[in-house]
Amino acid sequence: MKRHEFITVSGRATTLPMTPRLQQKRRMQAGWAPVMHAAIFFAALGASMPSSFAIAETAFPGQAWEHADPARTGWSVTGLSDARSYAQSIGSSAVVVVQDGRMVASWGDPAKKIQIHSVRKSIMSALYGVAVARRQIDLNSTLFDLGIDDKPPALTAEEKGATVRDLLQARSGVYHEAAYETESEAEHRPDRGSHAPGTFWYYNNWDFNVLGVLLRHATGEDTFAAVEGHLAQPLGMEDFTPADGRYILEKASQHPAYLMQFTARDLARFGWLYLNRGTWRDRKVIPAGWVAESTRSYSDVRSGIGYGYLWWVSKTTIQFRTDVGHGAFSARGHLGQYIIVAPERRIVVVHLNDGSVRRAIESEEFAALLQRIFAAAPR
Repeated sequence: MKRHEFITVSGRATTLPMTPRLQQKRRMQAGWAPVMHAAIFFAALGASMPSSFAIAETAFPGQAWEHADPARTGWSVTGLSDARSYAQSIGSSAVVVVQDGRMVASWGDPAKKIQIHSVRKSIMSALYGVAVARRQIDLNSTLFDLGIDDKPPALTAEEKGATVRDLLQARSGVYHEAAYETESEAEHRPDRGSHAPGTFWYYNNWDFNVLGVLLRHATGEDTFAAVEGHLAQPLGMEDFTPADGRYILEKASQHPAYLMQFTARDLARFGWLYLNRGTWRDRKVIPAGWVAESTRSYSDVRSGIGYGYLWWVSKTTIQFRTDVGHGAFSARGHLGQYIIVAPERRIVVVHLNDGSVRRAIESEEFAALLQRIFAAAPR
């Protein structure tokens, strides 16, 4: 195994002034407010509402998630019990299932902070959405324009022609060694200079690490403070603080990876934000246009799955051999960490595996769990 140099970044949550509007929100009973009828969403999709259960209004959690009664909302109680038993059998650390803004199921420990792996990259994509909307960064800028290089062997002139957009799409063509890449990624890394920028997809930690560097330079914000300010606070996350982030450097590259700890219940808020096109209650947290652009496929990765801007995108109705409806996308992390966003079904599923204490959960095992969850869901 590689030796890592750890740099811990600690911080504290910023306390917002208690304006009358915030006071009013704090006083709201149960901490959530319905804002959109599900029928409107289905009408926009041109789809019909399932007839087997009552239409629910879309809600957003306040200080905590509201729990829905599965039986009253059309879920199969027996099916969810089967899914829970299977999750326990494979050793899932935490599972959260949300529909229409309410928690339908919660298994394991959804309040436990767990180091997330590549799920963090989809969070970085959200931060780019904020920065692009503020005109703090231009996706067409090149690495040369932005002064990016790396330790010897340094980047070539061709490699420096890669744009920020190329990095977001994992198509930079820069195959320099990177911090925090897995042995498999290092083994399959293409040779330097084998593909021109923008022409070839490769899941490249160098791209992802440099995206963090570029964003910090462009905005002047620390990555983890940005997560708190642009996501955790607006979404009312229960657990995340900047102290849950740290950077990892390795000798081969000057660009660090950015690691974070998250709870499943906080990641469910992030997934629910994206299902609602970046809007949280009446606030536009991430521009809807960015959500659409970043969850569109730009590369065919495998059968039925493409890659957007740090999101895995369904090209059919399938995610992990499960019919989750049209327009679905997911964040995916090493050892069995996932956020599944299924807009047509109004469902978000978060699955975390704590690799520090448990074995890796294989994708086939997660697929079997996801099939059980969606089989129990109302149609």
